[in-house]
Amino acid sequence: MFGESPARARFAEALRRDPVPLDEAALAIAAEDDAALEPEVYLTRLEDLAARVRERAPSGAASMLRAIRDVLHVEEGFRGNEADYYDPRNSFLNHVLDRRLGIPITLSLVWMEVARRAGLRLQGVGFPGHFLVKYQGKGGTEVFVDAYHGGEMLSAEECAARHHARSGRDLDRRYLEGVSPRQLLARLLHNLRRIYAERKEPVGSWWVADRLLLLAPGQLEALRERGLAAARLGGVDAAARDLEEYLSKVPRTADTTEVRATLARLRRSRPLSN
Repeated sequence: MFGESPARARFAEALRRDPVPLDEAALAIAAEDDAALEPEVYLTRLEDLAARVRERAPSGAASMLRAIRDVLHVEEGFRGNEADYYDPRNSFLNHVLDRRLGIPITLSLVWMEVARRAGLRLQGVGFPGHFLVKYQGKGGTEVFVDAYHGGEMLSAEECAARHHARSGRDLDRRYLEGVSPRQLLARLLHNLRRIYAERKEPVGSWWVADRLLLLAPGQLEALRERGLAAARLGGVDAAARDLEEYLSKVPRTADTTEVRATLARLRRSRPLSN
């Protein structure tokens, strides 16, 4: 499992494109969970949803936003999975499209991809503790959409007021800025990272850390996690490569204790190959 896989190759290819195609990259992430996944099935489904939006609102941002909401939430029943929020399937685009259940970031991704196909550009917004999408008009008008809560539409002031009511702090307006496709994918992967870590699932932990490193090769925490997961899975050489590289790049601290102990155990188990 420590070499190339079709899903990994598709993800790496998507990252080489500019801009990164969110739909294809997200489906490549999902394909690591479901090797039989056929991307074209889900790309076609997104196109079919967009065609229905275009039929209802051939032009005009306001009418198109309402049409997307009607198609996705009223007709198709897309909604947040409040009953099992931390189900990993909520982070996989194929399952979100099949089950019509998701979390804020994946439901936002569906909104963005349907809108793009319908002719409307939306941006992802990394709101604190949540995720939104934003339409920004030429005159600077902003409309924020909460895809997790039925496509509710909010102003910037309403977003700030909700943040203050929840946290007691003023909102840093930088959190209302759009994020890049790579930032969205990183947040999606970090969600999965936390889920697999809490469930103590080394296979999931390994491949999520691997995808984070494809996305941004310099992430030392992901390098450490990939190495430790490989060790738990019996991948002695793969683990040693990652953990030795990690130790070469960080100072000796208490944080490296587990890494050094794991390397010592691996060396005792059998000689490491070159």
